Amino acid sequence: MDFLVKTYEHIMSKKDPRADTWLFMDSPFPTLLVVMVYFVAIYQGPKLMCQHKPFNLKYLLVIYNLSLVQLSLYLMFEFIMSSWTVPNFSMMCEPVDYSNRESSTRLLKVVWWYYFSKIIELLDTVFFVLRKKNNQITFLHVFHHSTMPLLWWMCTRFVGGGEAYFSATLNSGIHILMYSYYMLSAMGPAMQPYLWWKKYMTTLQLVQFGLVLAKTILVIYLNCGYPVGHAYILVAYMFILIALFSNFYNQAYLKVPRNKGKQHIEANGKKDHSSINGHADGASAYTANKLQPRKMRRDD
Repeated sequence: MDFLVKTYEHIMSKKDPRADTWLFMDSPFPTLLVVMVYFVAIYQGPKLMCQHKPFNLKYLLVIYNLSLVQLSLYLMFEFIMSSWTVPNFSMMCEPVDYSNRESSTRLLKVVWWYYFSKIIELLDTVFFVLRKKNNQITFLHVFHHSTMPLLWWMCTRFVGGGEAYFSATLNSGIHILMYSYYMLSAMGPAMQPYLWWKKYMTTLQLVQFGLVLAKTILVIYLNCGYPVGHAYILVAYMFILIALFSNFYNQAYLKVPRNKGKQHIEANGKKDHSSINGHADGASAYTANKLQPRKMRRDD
């Protein structure tokens, strides 16, 4: 026990003091608690919902997704303004600036907001539970949503600057498109003709992971002073995501017969045959399909 305490204290001694007073930054335990509550909700929620009718959340989903589009726009703008536009900021390899300079503090603040957006996005799964879309709660979906808050807590707490900008900027751009899709989808069948680009979102996500992987390997090779420990963690995480998203793409688009009349997708709407972020029908479902009546499954 003393060893664990000393190890924890040693790790926390390397924290960025600029974030000491920010929400959930004092220790990893609030974020861990949020993730644990998330797991309980997606495990117990379907059991409770099997006794009730699905909630109609159409208008709430439109507002929710619109809010996340706006948040992603803000994040992308702030990442660009606090990195790419800063004089002498290296696009190849930038170490973390732990000073109180305006640009470095601005970058740290938007890294924190990016971390907090990953907690907000846990509601994606909660809405699936409330709408009894249990087939949408895949392993990929749960893994990605539950690990991102933990990964970005570490980033904000220890390496909230420098190369942290790259992956977060790309991901914010992807989320502008992704939650725009979800917002339009939630508006109902009238939006279906405008949602033809759903398939390409998964491709863009895979391209994003590949770029982040290549950039992080370059950072490790150049060794410019950015903490390589976090870089190695990010490399491993990118390999996992590439494997999971590639499998999702294969299952959703390559193995399933392409019947355009049946592939009208509504990621946050009524007909969810598959969706962008690993919300796919099939054997990978995190929650057993037996929780839903057979007729309802065909409508999903």
